[in-house]
Amino acid sequence: MAQKIAIDVGQCNPDHAAIRTVLQSLGVRVLRAHDAIEAREHISNNQITLVLVNRILDRDRSSGVELIEDLLAEKARRGDANPAHVLLVSNYPEYQEKAMKVGAVQGFGKQGLGSKETLDLLSALLSD
Repeated sequence: MAQKIAIDVGQCNPDHAAIRTVLQSLGVRVLRAHDAIEAREHISNNQITLVLVNRILDRDRSSGVELIEDLLAEKARRGDANPAHVLLVSNYPEYQEKAMKVGAVQGFGKQGLGSKETLDLLSALLSD
């Protein structure tokens, strides 16, 4: 079976390192995107299992929820499963709700990154 690939979008260096470490511990190859353009390039060039989007992208300060909405609309237009799952990384429940309303799966907050709940969530998403 091919290695699963995730894209981590819009995280600062320390948060990206933490997320990458957790995902790699689950056997996932992690690509990094600083903005929507890089995220779309990775999606075009790889079979992506999971896209993790920061609430506010670190470099350009754009909205992660808006990026999620755009990525999922593009996915629907293409009619394919790439990326399989898109989620928001945010500690704020109201932003998790906004992301899910536009089609994201339940995400998690950075504070809970190493928690059993987050590891179970990621494992379930990666097992699809």
